[in-house]
Amino acid sequence: MVRPKVMISAEFDNAATAEAVWSVSNAHGLLEAFDAAAIRFGVRNERWLQRFAAADIPANLAVWARLKDLSIVPVKSHDSQSEKIVERLLFESGRPVLMCPEEYAAELAVAFDDVVIAWDHTAPAARVVADALPILQTAANVRIITATDKKTPAELKSGAALVSHLAEHGIKATFETVKIDGSSVGKVFEAYLTADAIDLLIMGAYRHSRLNEFVWGGATKTVIGRPPCWVMMSH
Repeated sequence: MVRPKVMISAEFDNAATAEAVWSVSNAHGLLEAFDAAAIRFGVRNERWLQRFAAADIPANLAVWARLKDLSIVPVKSHDSQSEKIVERLLFESGRPVLMCPEEYAAELAVAFDDVVIAWDHTAPAARVVADALPILQTAANVRIITATDKKTPAELKSGAALVSHLAEHGIKATFETVKIDGSSVGKVFEAYLTADAIDLLIMGAYRHSRLNEFVWGGATKTVIGRPPCWVMMSH
């Protein structure tokens, strides 16, 4: 992606005005780059540019996303604005979110061949699996993982049931459990994805309340804070 070069005249003594010109010029350049990529891959797209205060961006994005199939969000590592945007989209758009970790952008896969589903038999997990069916149907390898130290009969039965459900949609998947061993579920996911060079993680968002995860931590907060690869979430 080539960002435009913008020359700011010496007449702009006001720093806020200069910043506004830079922001708009940069946005136009990014839109043009996105247009070029969409044309290259045959993807329909439409351009929309509007200026908002930083605090108003998440809410407005959520409203605009309601009639879109998917929201693709570049995520900066441990960035509060990125987290606010993702969370607002998850809770208020009604649509899935695909997160792109900016720090790994140059290394990310351009096709989702190896996909992992984080499964815990909750409503958010079921929702994201349904949202991701078109992606799963084109993947070469699909794995279902449940992070647990107990490996209960209920967990094993649930994983096997998801394998059967996906098979009904023409998707061949495998199921396994991964141990937590005193770590956190989010860290377990990160280690698994990194070790196996996974292209995409599919997981439900906020099994527990946002307040609970904010205070005590949780898999959703960990992954949103620093996605280890492409991550698709729904709530």
